[in-house]
Amino acid sequence: MHHLPAAPAKAGLDDLAVARRVLDQEAQGLAMLGRALDAGSFGRAVGLLAGATGRVVVSGMGKSGHVARKIAATLASTGTPALFVHPAEASHGDLGMIVPGDAVLALSNSGETPELADLVAHARRFGIPLVAITGRTGSALARAADQALLLPPAPEACPLGLAPTTSTTMQLALGDALAVALLTRRGFDAADFRVFHPGGRLGARLSRVRDLMHTGAEMPLAPPDTRMDAALVAMTAKRFGCLGVVEDNRLVGIITDGDLRRALDPGKEGAAPRTDLLNSAAAAVMTRSPRTIGPDALAAEALRVMEQRSITALFVVDADGAPVGILHIHDLLRAGVA
Repeated sequence: MHHLPAAPAKAGLDDLAVARRVLDQEAQGLAMLGRALDAGSFGRAVGLLAGATGRVVVSGMGKSGHVARKIAATLASTGTPALFVHPAEASHGDLGMIVPGDAVLALSNSGETPELADLVAHARRFGIPLVAITGRTGSALARAADQALLLPPAPEACPLGLAPTTSTTMQLALGDALAVALLTRRGFDAADFRVFHPGGRLGARLSRVRDLMHTGAEMPLAPPDTRMDAALVAMTAKRFGCLGVVEDNRLVGIITDGDLRRALDPGKEGAAPRTDLLNSAAAAVMTRSPRTIGPDALAAEALRVMEQRSITALFVVDADGAPVGILHIHDLLRAGVA
């Protein structure tokens, strides 16, 4: 059996040096892009895309095409209807997908990509707004566009200066900037985001407390004058490790395992004697004004509260303070939130 010789240690160091140089050059390109953007051109580009009553059609050829696909996906997932159209396919029938009411976002670093010509001509013929991302001011694409967003002349990270590296990184980042600016302009929030991301961990974290909480008879509740022997039975039966104390239909306190330990400690000031605990009223043991959460809060927020307070359960109350549910850390774990 033959084995390939191990690479010398120096090769690994050289690889790391190359990687750091590439990342440094691309970071410098992004910094240049940030400085080159101006409110006028960027604002007009966002306005043209936001004004589309149809979809934002994103297009590009080669590496720019791959970036364009990602930008279209990001736009679509953040509230701006979008799709990618391959420029070569557009010339063979797909131009019919681009109609008045749409807007076009075209990517070409050189601005002279021949495959984009028919798509650009189609946009001009039907008065479809055209935004260009390009690296050349006087290019055909920049001249044809209603608004061109120019990439600064940052060197490619490729040592030959040929492979699109820094330029595509800037294209991608500029696409993200457009998507987030549109998201902000539309007032797109976490609830809207969840509509487009219902599955997986992200969808779980964006679910609402009301979707996961236990309600009705599942809630461990008792009035303030409940004797602690009965309160302990209720706590054990419901298996949440706590008991909500309710007066006049409002949650006024909570009894947890921690409250029981404090009540059993005769060294604590105000603690009930060990022999009297079971005869005590729930009101004498409970913690008043417990931390609660609303039913419309995000599940991720409930997780944050539990982690900050080092607690495992949260009562859910309505605007009047009435308990409408209870949420346990295990519910968040099962749903994939934690």
